[in-house]
Amino acid sequence: MNRYEIHLKDIERILLGQAPPIFLLEVFFRALVTYTLLLFIVRWLGKRMTGELTLMEMAVMVTLGAIVSTPMQVAERGILQGLVLLLCAVGLQRGISYLGYRSHKIENLTQGRPSLMVKDGVFQLRVMEDDRISREQLIAELRQQKILGLGAVERVYLEATGTFSVYQYDKKQPGLPLYPKGDEVIKEEGQGMIKPEPDFDACVNCGAVKQKSRAGACKNCNYDQFTTAVV
Repeated sequence: MNRYEIHLKDIERILLGQAPPIFLLEVFFRALVTYTLLLFIVRWLGKRMTGELTLMEMAVMVTLGAIVSTPMQVAERGILQGLVLLLCAVGLQRGISYLGYRSHKIENLTQGRPSLMVKDGVFQLRVMEDDRISREQLIAELRQQKILGLGAVERVYLEATGTFSVYQYDKKQPGLPLYPKGDEVIKEEGQGMIKPEPDFDACVNCGAVKQKSRAGACKNCNYDQFTTAVV
């Protein structure tokens, strides 16, 4: 389209484009057929596509969305072309899933593997940096699990689907407090959940715990700022 053909007062072109008004009826028919085909395709892909998605499954869903948009809107493109592309994408996904079922190496490559975020009440800072997970993001997830002390956490895994799996100790240990700054009333009153451990300090960076009588930086991350641990 040339510049001289563009007019802000051309409401018909803005609303309908350059296609005739009857094309709106065709768009409705195209969308109905394409949507029905997409429902069958997603159903064929399995129930995993309606749950938490892995990286490869997310890529497939984005690809399907890109494929179906053109046949629904572009008059020069037919529905059968989109259907062929859908079948190719689905066939590729099913093939990779089958190879992953037969080989753990391919499965780890395409699906990803869990990452250890917290080990024995201590943040695994290097792993968190590699997976681009901030401390505040992880702390917020633990607070949603009603955990206000890092010492209660034995393991936290970041799953391949992007969800967190949290495992707690049967008996709580001293650890880094996880409540927001300024909410000291929780620390003072305990709320029946946590209480201060005056004999232990927790590193505010990684959460490693040391006895208050021991001076010096954190042996785990070499950070030099501590706070009173809680249980």
